[in-house]
Amino acid sequence: MGLLVLAVTVGAAIGGYVVARNFVRRRLRFVDGVYNPVFPWAAGLIAALVALPAALLPIIGMGTAAIFGIGAGVGTASGVKALRRGDG
Repeated sequence: MGLLVLAVTVGAAIGGYVVARNFVRRRLRFVDGVYNPVFPWAAGLIAALVALPAALLPIIGMGTAAIFGIGAGVGTASGVKALRRGDG
C-alpha cells in the first residue's frame, strides 16, 4: 500500500509540474501578470487548495495535495523562466 501511495504522490508532483509549465508557456505567454514574482506562489497555493478535496480518498492524503501544489508552483516558475528566455 505504501508503494502505491508513493507512486500516486510522485505522479501528482510530476503531473502538476508538467501541466503548469505547459499552461504558462502556451496560454499565458501574452499576460503581463505572469511575470509577477508572487504568481508561482499563488498558482501553487490554488492548485493545492483545488486538490485538497481529493484528500478524502484513501490513497491520496493531505501531503499528496501539498506536493501537487508545490509541483504546480515550481512548474509555473519554470514556465515563466522559459518565457523570459524566449523558449515559449
